[in-house]
Amino acid sequence: MSPRKTYPSDLSDARWELIAPTLHAWQKARLDRRPTGQPARVDLREVFNALLYLNRTGIPWRYLPHDFPSHATVYFYFAAWRDEGVLTRLGYALTGLARVTEGRAPEPTACVLDTQSVKTSTDVPQTSQGTDAAKKIVGRKRGVVTDTLGLLLAVTVTAAHLSDNTLGIRLLDQATTTWRTIAKTWVDKGFKNTVVEHGATLGVDVEVVPRKTETRGFHVVERRWVVERTLGWLMFHRRLARDYETLPSSSEAMIHLAMIDNTARRVTGESTPTWRDPR
Repeated sequence: MSPRKTYPSDLSDARWELIAPTLHAWQKARLDRRPTGQPARVDLREVFNALLYLNRTGIPWRYLPHDFPSHATVYFYFAAWRDEGVLTRLGYALTGLARVTEGRAPEPTACVLDTQSVKTSTDVPQTSQGTDAAKKIVGRKRGVVTDTLGLLLAVTVTAAHLSDNTLGIRLLDQATTTWRTIAKTWVDKGFKNTVVEHGATLGVDVEVVPRKTETRGFHVVERRWVVERTLGWLMFHRRLARDYETLPSSSEAMIHLAMIDNTARRVTGESTPTWRDPR
């Protein structure tokens, strides 16, 4: 690493050891396709640290501190890792590793689905956003699937006007393609018969878990609290407090990046500092 003062978002040596093999394998494959075969003079660890800094602080690309590689270089790698599925594969590999660390099988058999509508910034294309009439939010809708530990199994980002059923079908297709052992999932009542029936065609038992109507105000909803906690984890990353990304695929990549940070810390036993952490 370059000699500079560290940021709280920087990778520790232990977390870099988890992430480095995937990035170096990608770099080698890319070099093998280049006519010259000469590697770029960029420290991949510093590029990843810059992405974590941007993801955690919520700054625009051009506001990256000058002791990182240039914002154009960092975005180039982000776009390549987004488009080639590197961040997705890395995130899911860490999910399996974290499950083993917790004494679970690497492949989950049960999961939880939920959606979250978020406002978009002014420069997000109108064609990729909409209005969630129920929540009165103009923006995009995130759909996530987690295992029973809250680890990410699938994610999709769409315009906010699309129904939970539409996202639920996409999420089930994505999750069962990646994790073929899934046989059970819990959802809220926003996911109606369409998702239940689609799950049946995939061999997945979809159970709707409603809120307790007799209980007023906030209360913990069985099973569903796990995925809601994961959505809370994402909010530690200020880039995700609002959707700033031009492409929905970039929004999905930012969610994968946040969960890579979270899951890697779980594997190495490191805590995630909050904004109130004096360190």
